[in-house]
Amino acid sequence: VTHSIPACIGNMTINSKQLDNDSPVSIFAVNKCYVTVQEGTFFDGSGFAALVKEGYKVRSDVNITLEFRTTVVQGVLLGVSSAKVDAIGLEIVNGKVLFHVNNGAGRITATYEPRGTNSLCDGKWHKLQANKSKHHISLIIDGNLVQTDNPYIQSTSADTNNPIYVGGYPADVKQNCLTSKSSFHGCLRNLVLTKGQQAELFDFSRAFDLRGVFPHSCPGAEH
Repeated sequence: VTHSIPACIGNMTINSKQLDNDSPVSIFAVNKCYVTVQEGTFFDGSGFAALVKEGYKVRSDVNITLEFRTTVVQGVLLGVSSAKVDAIGLEIVNGKVLFHVNNGAGRITATYEPRGTNSLCDGKWHKLQANKSKHHISLIIDGNLVQTDNPYIQSTSADTNNPIYVGGYPADVKQNCLTSKSSFHGCLRNLVLTKGQQAELFDFSRAFDLRGVFPHSCPGAEH
């Protein structure tokens, strides 16, 4: 077994002596337990999850679906980039959701602007779907569709080869389709990337790098 147990452990005794959980000698990726917990992965606003170490190839088509819950109006949701300009990015900026794509010829953006500034950052779950099909891009938030025109119709493939960064990214990593450096604070669940008929559900506990991210449990209310 190479990854930790997604659980709460308490009242541990060794040889009848109770261990003091509040002042450990060292601690890594251990969060407090919550009285009410929801399914999902908690991002504490300081880090990111890194998936697909060998690099994810977006190419011509990808469909991304996820659910998010936050009370913060700024934060990176997801980014996949390349050493060149090709990249895709999803982020929340000033309470709007932005989906950026660069197939090599220039960045285009689909922007979902809710009616109320904080209506997406109300601590409730929201469904997001971002679709790139050759040079077409669209964004669906809670069933509301936004599409954008792409002047670069000859350029259809985002030739990415870097990991998928979720909720943020390291300072030394370049992301060509993200404008924000703010790490996401809140919860994410059901991240699926689909290419053609091939759908892949990502389990954050299997990320190759996790910082400030707690898989499998989400505090029932914001802490």
